[in-house]
Amino acid sequence: YMKALILEKVHQPLVYKEAGITKLGANQVRVSIKAAAINHRDVYISKGLYPRIQTPVVLGSDGAGIVTELGKAVSEEWLNQAVIINPSLNWGSNPEVQATNYHILGMPTNGTFAETLIVDASQLVLKPKHLNFEQAAALPLAGLTAYRSLFSKGRAKTGDRVLISGVGGGVALLACQFAIASGAEVWVTSSSEQKIQQAIDLGAKGGVNYKKENWDKALKEQAKGGFDLIIDSAGGAGFSKFLDLANRAGRIVFYGGTRGSFKINPQKMFWKQLSLYGSTMGHKGEFEAMLELVAQHKIIPVVDSKWSLEQGNEAFRHMDEGKQFGKIVFLI
Repeated sequence: YMKALILEKVHQPLVYKEAGITKLGANQVRVSIKAAAINHRDVYISKGLYPRIQTPVVLGSDGAGIVTELGKAVSEEWLNQAVIINPSLNWGSNPEVQATNYHILGMPTNGTFAETLIVDASQLVLKPKHLNFEQAAALPLAGLTAYRSLFSKGRAKTGDRVLISGVGGGVALLACQFAIASGAEVWVTSSSEQKIQQAIDLGAKGGVNYKKENWDKALKEQAKGGFDLIIDSAGGAGFSKFLDLANRAGRIVFYGGTRGSFKINPQKMFWKQLSLYGSTMGHKGEFEAMLELVAQHKIIPVVDSKWSLEQGNEAFRHMDEGKQFGKIVFLI
């Protein structure tokens, strides 16, 4: 048996208890999980705010650990390696869009909030040497989403002026770090002055509080102009302001919609030749490229706080309060 944090039913507290261990398939490995990180996805599933929920389930898309057992078709080289798990399952052969049977580790497939996890060996990538396990666990889902949004969709390059909204959340923060590392000039928004300052400490040029009236005008004044690329996770009423903030031929990429639907002015879109992209997760090549970028620039994901699996419900509450800067991590 192993211990795991299990969601038995939605709208109920998570339960930390023993769970059965299954046998490996030929192409699978068993990973002893050393650290796992929470995403908003996990909290939304526990509240029933996610499509096609199946319970009971071990949540968790983010994990890093040591390979302890190999299926008979898996190369011996993987044994005892420190690895990060790619949470993108069944992407398919088209790099432009995921297959219809695509899903994310941690529901319906059991996830990383457990002492051990069985995954296909193709989901493993070696952990960058400069990261400890909790930093490595902070990367997978947020890092992959940030990488595809910034580079595959947003075509971020050296010298671009990039605006990242809602800095403090996992994806936005990694997008901020990745963009800075790639030589872009980065600006941010947040509802917290403290989070803006923390982003500046990481290398952002500046930012504004989006709760303030006319924040968009204040930002344009502070930045002395508009932005080549805007990355957003919220949507909602404020989204239309990005059309004013975007430079001519600018790109706007969004990977979430926590504030709901938005209206946009088509005249501004076509006259400025703007491009609007939706993005989610990413494929294996992007996951590997993301980890290469992290290794090359020695990027260290920001860890907000560390918890044990027994403290699962408290950690979920902490995520739900939205005060975190960086990732909330379980040490296992």
